[in-house]
Amino acid sequence: MRSHYCGQLNESFLEQEVTLCGWVHRRRDHGGVIFVDLRDRAGLVQIVFDPAVAQAFATAEKVRNEYVLQVKGHIRYRPEGTQNLDMPTGKIEVAGMQLEILNIAETPPFQLDETTVHEETRLRYRYIDLRRPSMQARFQLRAQVNRIVRNYLDDNGFLEIETPMLTKATPEGARDYLVPSRTHQGHFFALPQSPQLFKQLLMMSGMDRYYQIVRCFRDEDLRADRQPEFTQLDIEMSFIDESSLRDLMENMIRHLFKTTLAIDLPNPFPVMSYETAINLYGSDKPDLRNPLQLTDVADLVKDVEFKVFSAPANDQKGRVAALRVPQGKELSRKQIDDYTDFVAIYGAKGLAYIKINDISAGREGLQSPILKFLPDDAIQGILERTKASDGDVIFFGADKAKVVTEALGALRLKIGEDLKMVQQGWQPLWVIDFPMFEWDEKENRWFSLHHPFTAPNVADIATLETNPGACASRAYDMVLNGSEIGGGSIRIHNPEMQAAVFRLLSIGEEEAREKFGFLLDALKYGCPPHGGIAFGLDRLVMLMSGATSIRDVIAFPKTQTASCPLTSAPSIASEAQLRELGIRVKPKLN
Repeated sequence: MRSHYCGQLNESFLEQEVTLCGWVHRRRDHGGVIFVDLRDRAGLVQIVFDPAVAQAFATAEKVRNEYVLQVKGHIRYRPEGTQNLDMPTGKIEVAGMQLEILNIAETPPFQLDETTVHEETRLRYRYIDLRRPSMQARFQLRAQVNRIVRNYLDDNGFLEIETPMLTKATPEGARDYLVPSRTHQGHFFALPQSPQLFKQLLMMSGMDRYYQIVRCFRDEDLRADRQPEFTQLDIEMSFIDESSLRDLMENMIRHLFKTTLAIDLPNPFPVMSYETAINLYGSDKPDLRNPLQLTDVADLVKDVEFKVFSAPANDQKGRVAALRVPQGKELSRKQIDDYTDFVAIYGAKGLAYIKINDISAGREGLQSPILKFLPDDAIQGILERTKASDGDVIFFGADKAKVVTEALGALRLKIGEDLKMVQQGWQPLWVIDFPMFEWDEKENRWFSLHHPFTAPNVADIATLETNPGACASRAYDMVLNGSEIGGGSIRIHNPEMQAAVFRLLSIGEEEAREKFGFLLDALKYGCPPHGGIAFGLDRLVMLMSGATSIRDVIAFPKTQTASCPLTSAPSIASEAQLRELGIRVKPKLN
């Protein structure tokens, strides 16, 4: 039905006859000549209908926005002074000779060039929203990303293998989406949160190198970069160590950015320990484009009479840290109050500060309500350690380490954005040496920081069991501009070590056998050393395309309440369906 895409045309096609199909982006009637901007996936081109071509002109008078057309005509230069160099097709136009309306359209609920359409409306009419040129470009980029990573992995000896969508619920991680079984009433499948166990089994099966672009499901609270169903680039390799795996994966990401965006990422990527990331940036996924850093000052204030500082400074689980903001003394009292309210979200009880007006004047050149509580040596130590200078402001966090880290880490990001301190460009890095476990005070037990199949950095089980809190894991995260885009680890391949980790996680032998018996059995039959990584493709494409939400790079996403305005899912099942499944729905109480 067409010879070319609209966006492909340029001056190299001059005088050629073309047949185009697409949607009417806009129609303009200029004193007897009708202009139609025709749009398809590749872009748009201007069509001109002249009254001298009577039949085509008469049809053009009937068209409206979003009508579907087929146009035949020839390419010519636009008249001098009317060229649009901001458009790839802006030097030429199509002189319309024949026009057929393939389908009419009602007035759409919003215009495609509107920028303030409510997201609920966009999702309800997603098929219209996806016609936007910006959305078309994002999905073309997404398809290109998929193609490039597939080709890269194919060229490096990986096999693309599918794993099951109907699987077994696991006790760790987010809530599972459950699927009732009709043939085994009272039993349930779970939709996979990741193919983790299956890809490990593939390594035990001798597949050596596996990958899959796979849908995963997690029933968790949503944020701008989370969805109940999402897509991973899932990878696993046998006979590999951390360094070799990281090299291969960062080469892939460098190749991806160079091919799609013509951007050269650093070679190699910086590598940072988890402890350094937390101490300097208050986050295990630091955005290195932001120059602000945290500075620990607990040792400088542990003997002061100001209990707000000295109490956490003398608490093994406490932290006192400072955040110096260059030239931040211009912040108003209202702005500081707003930042105080902001850190309260993370559990901080307040936000102490010192403004530096004239550092050479000592105490007299400083401004702060807490100065009277601090001796001169503590003040001098803080100024020297933070490298403060005239015009700066120093904010403080003093509380449990987790509260201080999260509050100041978030404040660092907010101030960086507010004061336009975040640099342009791309800053990837690897974060390594994560703790193997984290202690949950409420449940009084250890949890895996990643997942229970991550290998510890010690080979001796007794060492692991003696002091699990001091043990690091062989895990690694790839971080880009403050977002984790990929995470993985070397896995446990020894059945005794896996059993020991289960014990530390309070997963008893019976529960381990019930949940993971197939894995424990497989480990007995010659499991190779192996490791892997999974990249969040939605998040990666979101960053690459400049979108602010992964909903803008998923064709048919869910809302913040995990519902679909387009199809009205989830919906109520019929009584007949429920009977077949042996399920009765309990009436909802008001």
